[in-house]
Amino acid sequence: MTTISKIRYSRRALLKTGGAALAASALPAPMVWGQESKNITLRQFGTGVSNLNEVATKVKEDLGITLEMTALDTDSVTQRAATQPDSFDIADIEYFVAKKVWPTGNLQAMDATKIANYDKIVGIFRNGKLTPESTIAQGTAPHTVGFVEGPDGTSFVDNESGWMTLIPTIYNADTLGIRPDLIGRPITSWTELLNPEFKGKASILDISSIGIMDMAMVCEAMGEITYGDKGNMTKEEIDKTIAIFTEAKKAGQFRAFWKTFDESVNLMASGEVVIQSMWSPAITAVRSRGIPCVYQPLKEGYRSWGGGIGLSASLSGMELDAAYEYINWYLSGWVGGFLMRQGYYSAVPETSKEYMSENEWGYWFEGKESTGDITSPFGDKLAGAGEVRDGGSFYDRMGAVACWNSVMEENQYMVRKWNEFIAA
Repeated sequence: MTTISKIRYSRRALLKTGGAALAASALPAPMVWGQESKNITLRQFGTGVSNLNEVATKVKEDLGITLEMTALDTDSVTQRAATQPDSFDIADIEYFVAKKVWPTGNLQAMDATKIANYDKIVGIFRNGKLTPESTIAQGTAPHTVGFVEGPDGTSFVDNESGWMTLIPTIYNADTLGIRPDLIGRPITSWTELLNPEFKGKASILDISSIGIMDMAMVCEAMGEITYGDKGNMTKEEIDKTIAIFTEAKKAGQFRAFWKTFDESVNLMASGEVVIQSMWSPAITAVRSRGIPCVYQPLKEGYRSWGGGIGLSASLSGMELDAAYEYINWYLSGWVGGFLMRQGYYSAVPETSKEYMSENEWGYWFEGKESTGDITSPFGDKLAGAGEVRDGGSFYDRMGAVACWNSVMEENQYMVRKWNEFIAA
């Protein structure tokens, strides 16, 4: 997930109201917010995944806060958070990016006691466990970079200290997208990405920190490499991983290496590619065109990511109060419901449920058969009665995460080897 600056799929004027109209029939009474945030402007940047015009419109309507949003790709988001602290108030970033950004001192620790729904945030972001029996996946699990020792903390701690680096907002379990109509048989393993059967019709994303993780899922599934930690590879593991994919590239396995959301959608919708790295809203976009596309559950599990809201270290006074008010609004349900209709998950599912119909909640979260049409936030039909979500329920999908997006200790070496792969 990263370079999505166009998640809204170029839709009509319905975008102005977003999912509000869709959810209206099931909404609880509106929350009453304070008036002190009126006429305050907050500058937010992040990836297009969650920097959505619909959110800015709705928060203005509910709180009076003007949210100036800038959508960038992941690498640009990281660079801005690390080098331009005076250019933003709110950084909407992925958890693995915290390893690069927090040491700069550009973000401030946030007081968990000010987060109204803190106790309802899923365990993944608090202690790393979806359920008490869960095994914590490899890579940069969000809770490992989610807390510091105090308000001026400089080091991450492995407990709920009460001081958070990011307030979690959005996350998902990522896998391969496929065109079942063009493949014509079951796909059950990450190994299929390099199956010669799909020569010239496979694709992987050209974003090194994420692409290398997809590669690792494939190589381990093939039995070629057993990683100590896929999210923190040794130079030897990086070399071997890149070598396997370079050989496949030279043999003509890949049709393309995509960088943007639109590229991935067009490759799949056109049929030029039948199996590739994908993101949930890209699957949604293909299916909204009436084209079969599946986010395929695989026996080796998912590669996962999580994002959250961070506050600029220079934010203070009324603007800081407004930022906390915005965060509490964000976790109160409307945004979660909007995001979940695209296939993402909310950090506080319990509140999102209040902004979704029983059919929507059953389909997206519980893995139940839909009882009627399932639509995107923009009104496009994604599924009909009797269909189930790819991968099943929230607990089935997030309970099968094999690794989290990461920043490796050998990151610079990895990026160099990745660039050599793309150029090969």
